[in-house]
Amino acid sequence: MARIQKKGNSGAAKNYITRTRAVKKLQISLPDFRRLCIFKGIYPREPRKKKKVSKGSTAATTFYYTKDIQYLLHEPLLAKFREHKAVAKKIARALGRGEAGDAARLEKNLVPKVKLDHIIKERYPTFVDALRDLDDALSMLFLFANLPSSDYVPAKTISLCQRLCHEFEHYVIVSHSLRKSFLSIKGIYYQATIQGQDILWLVPYRFVQRTGGDIDFRIMGTFVEFYTTLLGFVNYRLYTSIGLVYPPKFNAKMDEQGGELSAFQLEGRSLITNGTATKSDTPAVINPEAQAIADKIAAQPDAEEEEETAVAPVEAIEDENTEGIDKFEVTAPDADVLPQPEASSAEVASLFAPFTFFLSREVPRAPLEFILKAFGCKRVGWDGSLGDGAFTMNESDPFITHQIVDRPSISTDAPDVPETGKGSATAPKAQWPRSTMPGRTYVQPQWVWDCLNQGKLLRPDLYAPGAELPPHLSPWVKPKAGEYDPTRALQEQELEGEAEAAEDEDEDEEAAEASDEEMGGAEHDTDGLLNRESSVEAGEGMDVADSDDDDSEDSEDSEGDAKDAADEWDGFDSDAESDISEGEAARLQHQRELEAEATGKKLEPQVETTKSKNTAIRKKAEKKRKQEQEERERQKMMLSNKKRKLLKRIEYGTNKRDVEAENLRKKRRRVEKAKAAAEAV
Repeated sequence: MARIQKKGNSGAAKNYITRTRAVKKLQISLPDFRRLCIFKGIYPREPRKKKKVSKGSTAATTFYYTKDIQYLLHEPLLAKFREHKAVAKKIARALGRGEAGDAARLEKNLVPKVKLDHIIKERYPTFVDALRDLDDALSMLFLFANLPSSDYVPAKTISLCQRLCHEFEHYVIVSHSLRKSFLSIKGIYYQATIQGQDILWLVPYRFVQRTGGDIDFRIMGTFVEFYTTLLGFVNYRLYTSIGLVYPPKFNAKMDEQGGELSAFQLEGRSLITNGTATKSDTPAVINPEAQAIADKIAAQPDAEEEEETAVAPVEAIEDENTEGIDKFEVTAPDADVLPQPEASSAEVASLFAPFTFFLSREVPRAPLEFILKAFGCKRVGWDGSLGDGAFTMNESDPFITHQIVDRPSISTDAPDVPETGKGSATAPKAQWPRSTMPGRTYVQPQWVWDCLNQGKLLRPDLYAPGAELPPHLSPWVKPKAGEYDPTRALQEQELEGEAEAAEDEDEDEEAAEASDEEMGGAEHDTDGLLNRESSVEAGEGMDVADSDDDDSEDSEDSEGDAKDAADEWDGFDSDAESDISEGEAARLQHQRELEAEATGKKLEPQVETTKSKNTAIRKKAEKKRKQEQEERERQKMMLSNKKRKLLKRIEYGTNKRDVEAENLRKKRRRVEKAKAAAEAV
């Protein structure tokens, strides 16, 4: 006879374990359990049949896989946590006795140090696995690098995050791995392609961060502790793969003066950085592919040598960058769209190489410096108030070809700045743009991001200071058929008859507003008349007429009104003519021709108003759409009930998308109309 199985000892009830039982099994505290799960990558699980797992209970319970908890029993970190707990008891006992010196000695000598090296190797068996999991790590570390120090976030952690992030940015600059970037409300998105893996991370803007009290920094600090170890391993592997020494030399004094990226000096075999050739102490055996990349980087001309060479004109450089790329044009409207060839990585990497940029003090220096250097620019200067490490801090340097500004343009007819007097040593400095340098291109910061995303140099006049900028769109979202595309002209996206219908609506609205104003004026006059009549007392200034006179006056008024109405009616208006069918319109035209031939008069051409044209086009488009809708309904009748419901859901989504696109086109049409009216004034 088979053994009777007890309930809850097999199946789903055995595969899951509650958090309380897991903590008791591991014999650690709940904070240590959470920390250990974050390090090992173990997360709560939701059973399919929660009632069976919890033995009929419906209370909110957190479950884990039993195998995951069993796997944690052999973790070496458990011993570290228990040692830390024992030392914490000794420190608390010493503080209770008032022995502060003993407590400090215990904390300095006996507190165990937790190392996560073995966990990194367990979770990421290959380097590609670590690169795939680098998105969240970079976003978290860049966030903590911009936070102010507090009791929850110590300055030591912030400094470590900043150092690791700058080291990673240096690798992206040297390897030219950056591909796309986007300015969003949350921050700046970057995407780099490293060893075939696309890595996307978010960098917040450098504002004063206000941390709320509802944030659990202990959990976030645990993630930061793990991610710093991970990024340290990744940076070491990336640096050594291209023949660079890790960690790079760090100049603390320059960093204190705001050097940031310039505070790090890269070293490698025959690698030239900042005009100094340095040799590394790396072993003689190096990957030949990595050595080839390092030699290529070392062969690049130095910044000081490039100062002596003349800068080529911008127009010629733009022609060179776009000369070798062909575009496949569509021969027919229904033909297949061929994929357009893109510029090679070498061309994109040297996008800003021939230029010398100067950053004004109002633009964000850190992201612009990173992007410009990642795309080949070796000469980036900025104002001295932005920090140390600039190529030049002199705004009037003749080698500067582009200056990035973000100030409103000042009208040329502004009054001159008065002199300070005879005793003044220096005259007041002229305001921008009066002090613009000849031959220099002034652009807004968005020009850099748009050039980066499109892989080519765009027209700088569209991004001139004070100009209305083109829409800044996400490079990861491609417009689909039927959706609104802000980069295309409005006429290319409008449906047949949509523009005419919009014009008719605008005219009707204007006519309605005009009629409302007239009616308002009439009511005002009527009210005034009534007030005047009511102010006259009975028998004062009034002639009382007989009933016969009143009847005669009423008849004359009615005849006059009828005559005025007859005079006002002079045939059908344009709206009535537009309602006439095409056959009736042709018959009336033929009748006019016969009358003109009989009388010998010349037939005057019928002037068709714009409103009648728009109405005809709109009605034709509506008729066409109605026929298409009827044909679609007839085709639906041949489908089964299941397929008809599926098609209905598809049409619901399509109609929703079309309505949204139409609303956006309507909004853009109003904006363009208002802009045209403002320019006309």
